[in-house]
Amino acid sequence: MTSSPQIPLPAPTRLSQPFWDACQRGQLLVQRCSDCDGLTFIPQPACKHCLSPRLEWTEVSGKGTVYSYTVVWRPQTPAFPVPYVVAIVDLDEGCQMMTNVVDCDPADVHVGMRVAAHFRRMSDEITLPYFRPER
Repeated sequence: MTSSPQIPLPAPTRLSQPFWDACQRGQLLVQRCSDCDGLTFIPQPACKHCLSPRLEWTEVSGKGTVYSYTVVWRPQTPAFPVPYVVAIVDLDEGCQMMTNVVDCDPADVHVGMRVAAHFRRMSDEITLPYFRPER
């Protein structure tokens, strides 16, 4: 019996390391602008709303709704078992995150579905944030 290859994992950068450290603790962080209070995700050196460099990490609830999604049947690499759901989630705090919806039948995923963050340890360095139906 052969084991399937592990999915490709992200390579944290100096900018994104606080996000990945928080995921290992089971926390979801986004950046909040100290000037305009806007939220930014993915990690950026400046606010996407006002371009201020004064961004701080802040914990969010990890709850939201599916904004858009697709079911993948032909992955870029065989390391990804199919089918899987790639979704954009509107976090309750007001920003969006691209993620996977797990722990449910892909046919049950729908726009407006309530979801919550769920963390899976993939290696000693990386824990990935996934979303699953809110319970």
